[in-house]
Amino acid sequence: MNKNRKRLQALALTLTMSLALAACGGGGNNEASGTKATEQAGAADGAVKLKVYAQHFDADTKGPFDYAVAELKKEMPNVEIDLDPAVQDGYQKLKTYAATGNMPDIYFTDWPTLQTFAKSKNVEVLDDYETTTQFKGNLNPGVESKLIAPDGHIYAYPDTGIEFQVIYYNKSIFDKVGITTPIKTIDQMAEASKKLKEAGYIPLSIFAKEKWITSALYNGLVTREQPKGFGALDQADVKELPEAFVTAAQQLKQLQEAGLFDANATNTNYDQASSLFYQGKAAMFVNGQWEIYSSQEKLGDQVDWMYWPAKDEATYEQSKYFVAGSGAPQGYAVSPGSENKETAIKVAAFLASKSAEYRYTQLGSPIISPKTDKPMASDVPAMMQRVATELLPNTKEYAVMLNNTQIQNALNDNTQSMLVEGFKTEDFVANLNRALEKEHK
Repeated sequence: MNKNRKRLQALALTLTMSLALAACGGGGNNEASGTKATEQAGAADGAVKLKVYAQHFDADTKGPFDYAVAELKKEMPNVEIDLDPAVQDGYQKLKTYAATGNMPDIYFTDWPTLQTFAKSKNVEVLDDYETTTQFKGNLNPGVESKLIAPDGHIYAYPDTGIEFQVIYYNKSIFDKVGITTPIKTIDQMAEASKKLKEAGYIPLSIFAKEKWITSALYNGLVTREQPKGFGALDQADVKELPEAFVTAAQQLKQLQEAGLFDANATNTNYDQASSLFYQGKAAMFVNGQWEIYSSQEKLGDQVDWMYWPAKDEATYEQSKYFVAGSGAPQGYAVSPGSENKETAIKVAAFLASKSAEYRYTQLGSPIISPKTDKPMASDVPAMMQRVATELLPNTKEYAVMLNNTQIQNALNDNTQSMLVEGFKTEDFVANLNRALEKEHK
């Protein structure tokens, strides 16, 4: 447990009652995974070895996975997990596995990848398994979109709830440079960028080698004008980029021209970008709310998160509780080619359930999909307290998931390009208009 985390004390009760998302109660979390030892396929034949491709690169990913595996040894002692640590590459390594017929038994991935794998028959459809029925019955309210895909099928078992992205900032650096917070407008962010750059800091560190994070950054700006975010582009009658998206593109380019990003941002991976922030070389960092634990551990009281800036302060106040995150399906999926598919399905659900249990009981995160009947952690990072007591209770709307992969690919490619000198807003708009016209003809 992070020694820098402040004792939640009186807030623990508030946190548990208002934000557990019905996490307490609804016992039988072990049943949700369908993995009682007496139900083991292959138990009579000895050990079953399963290769699992999963995130295992920092405290937020190692802790939940290691806990789940330790619990699995108690519940299914005949199962041996062979971990293949996921690479922070937008699931390219996993896609290579699929292309070469070398899929792991179980793998953790996101909705765009699941869509691709569904077409190429590299993911098991989990709809009709008893394990899925039990898992579905143990979900927290409001997170069904994390399990059930827009096409009505179930491809993976999620551990987290609806996640979202925020901007983290180093309060010490901001104080040193003389930047007032909160930053509410794009103009204020641009001015802050110039001051930080003049003071020798990288204003905002971003691992833009992964295109999804540049899309997430852009989506955060879009939600200031359009709370549905990228989901608004799924409508068949949207044949050119709506005004909210054009405005956000102009804002992103304004920030790039103000020096918000490092010149090498599009060649920077997560480890490099996060190191710049944690070493005090960058004043801000963009990532999901899951970064709270690592950032608080490394920076303590120096770090906090901010809402996305808007075109003016009135818009900021109106839109600050529009959350730039959507309930896209993701989680632990199973390869149809697994030699131990029945067991792999049960283990995938178990890993998701126990990972969620760890996040709730050890990290104090209310953002989980499966319920747990165990108590929430009493020590919660200050930034998660803000999420739990300030953001979630006041949330007005979540962004909506974009289902069209071709439009999403166009967004990924072009938001990444927007961080590069010489790529213009007009180029961005023209490229997206072509993609929209082609997909919605």
